[in-house]
Amino acid sequence: MDRLEKTRRLFVFYLVPDFTMLAFTSAVEVLRLANETLGEDVYEWRLASADGGKVRSSCGLSLDVDGSVAAERAALSSMQRPFMALVCAGHHVEEHTDRLLDAWLRECRQRGVAVAGLCTGAHILARAGLLANRRCTIHWENFPGFTEQFRSSQVSLRLFDADGGVHTCAGGTAAFDMMSEIVKADYGDAVVAGICERGLVDRVRCATERQRLPFAKRVGDIHPAVKELIEKMENNLSDPIQIDRLATSSRLSRRQIERLFRAEMGCSPARYYVKLRLERARLLLLQTSIPVVEVAIASGFLSASHFSRCYRETFNCSPQETRNMRMETVPGWLEEAPARKVPASRMPNLLVNAA
Repeated sequence: MDRLEKTRRLFVFYLVPDFTMLAFTSAVEVLRLANETLGEDVYEWRLASADGGKVRSSCGLSLDVDGSVAAERAALSSMQRPFMALVCAGHHVEEHTDRLLDAWLRECRQRGVAVAGLCTGAHILARAGLLANRRCTIHWENFPGFTEQFRSSQVSLRLFDADGGVHTCAGGTAAFDMMSEIVKADYGDAVVAGICERGLVDRVRCATERQRLPFAKRVGDIHPAVKELIEKMENNLSDPIQIDRLATSSRLSRRQIERLFRAEMGCSPARYYVKLRLERARLLLLQTSIPVVEVAIASGFLSASHFSRCYRETFNCSPQETRNMRMETVPGWLEEAPARKVPASRMPNLLVNAA
């Protein structure tokens, strides 16, 4: 019983409009199932919003909350101070700016309260200045825009991460994995096993597992050499590496690499590399205000004309048409994100050997 009393935890879930229901419920269910496994309510939680009103999720369902962010700031100096404050976000997170929320999150850290971002919640933590020079992760769709806007953050495509009391997870069921790790630190593997049994979950994934394998033909085991090469490609999208150099680093021949990629990914490694870069470009067009020519450079194309041609062949529209889609969906969004400055040395009209 002493251990139960010692590790009682209170979690505050702050719901941002358009938050992802799957990430939120995955996190809460870990706490509920932990209580069932332990036979006692050692974990408690409450919900908060900007003004204490209902919050609509991305799936259209709205949730009542227990209080406002102002009330949570007041609670920091009382017996109701939480163990962790979690920001649950989702679609269009860049639209939801709130200085009071940022101040609350900073005060949480100053008072020793852990903070966490679920799904795109990392964007709000970064905006509050809590991810500067820290490891973090975010959903892969938001990864390109996040890395361009918050350059001091050490962002990766892991499932979840924790650095100095600041936790982040990619969203979806990764929230289940992250929260299970927290429970494991309190009560060990046996309780986590009980959570998985009750939730019909076959296993808890570790933090370092990949969020996804882009453009994979199937779900399942992929040749380790292919995975390694894809990771190197993802880490070098703005400055592509020659395929021959990639093959050398993997200790395989160019012919072996070609054969493996066609078998596992359905295309050549060069074509796969271009697809990764074009996907990055599309996400940057949708998520940032970076000029199209700079999007091309950030995606490894030093010729705007070559970039536009490849982009149109892949997506059946021009880069500017993709940018216009975002502008029509969210009026005024371009004013919120400053354009990135590109060194003059990276502006020559040269082609990258991408195919």
